[in-house]
Amino acid sequence: MKLNIKNLEFHLVKFPVIFPIIYFVVLYSFPQLETELIFITILLLAETHFGATWPFFLDRINGDHIKKNRISLILIPIIIVILSFIGFIYFKSFFLLIFFAANVFHVTRQSYGICKLYCKFDEEKKFQEILIYFFNSLFFIIAFLRFYIPVITEDYLLALNFAVLCLLSSILVFYLLRFKYSENFLIFFTGSIIFYPACFVSNPVHAIIMGVTMHYTQYLFLTHYVYIARQEEKNPIFRNLIFNKYFLTIIAYSLVMSILSIFGKFDTNFFKQLILIPIVGQIIHFYLDSQLWKFSIEHNRNSILKYINNLKN
Repeated sequence: MKLNIKNLEFHLVKFPVIFPIIYFVVLYSFPQLETELIFITILLLAETHFGATWPFFLDRINGDHIKKNRISLILIPIIIVILSFIGFIYFKSFFLLIFFAANVFHVTRQSYGICKLYCKFDEEKKFQEILIYFFNSLFFIIAFLRFYIPVITEDYLLALNFAVLCLLSSILVFYLLRFKYSENFLIFFTGSIIFYPACFVSNPVHAIIMGVTMHYTQYLFLTHYVYIARQEEKNPIFRNLIFNKYFLTIIAYSLVMSILSIFGKFDTNFFKQLILIPIVGQIIHFYLDSQLWKFSIEHNRNSILKYINNLKN
């Protein structure tokens, strides 16, 4: 059992590169299945990952903590929902740009957070932090210049990718010379390339989803592991790894939100606006996770970090 968990941890958290590879192969081998690929990825990974916030957040272990922090954990999310509705209705283009920026920042924070979980050396962690933020910021700028303005056209993609790959390769070689090869290198590599698809895909949706499949699997594995560890601490004979509240919640959430996402393709204006609901759910996920995974807070260290530390042992 321990071996299986460690294998899953490696392939879903430390180096889940197989998922964007599968996405890439399907997308370019079967372009006629583009819509189906997007929907299946959203259904199985994206919205389940967003839905995982709720059983994780509303666990009884957080009850007193939520009551003591009503402003940050209840009032501010309500304000975010209201502002999101206003932004989507009256400033849609700007709102979607802010949404994408928040998405990139959120994913970057998790990528570096996972580096911190496993890396023991401060100098190496600092290197990882600076370069992960650098590459994700670079890919955000490239996505902005390709899909929002657009200044970078198809004619420049070959040169762009050559330059980015040369830069990335140089950094990776320097990393290996400076810190030697270890799983930390693979974790750093994962965090650095999540938004690289912005350099070559033609549809901005793929820039958000393809590489971020790695982010989804990391989050799903870690939250599920913590959920099971909490249950086993309360009930040592707890062994229901699949059909539990966590699993059922994220499946139900994903079904509803994935269907609402499809409505964005409808011609009817009312149905098109319903895509705001899953977008708001994602924004709340961004915010709540910034609070739940803040390990400077003692409650979070006791309710999350201690279980993850057990995983690392």
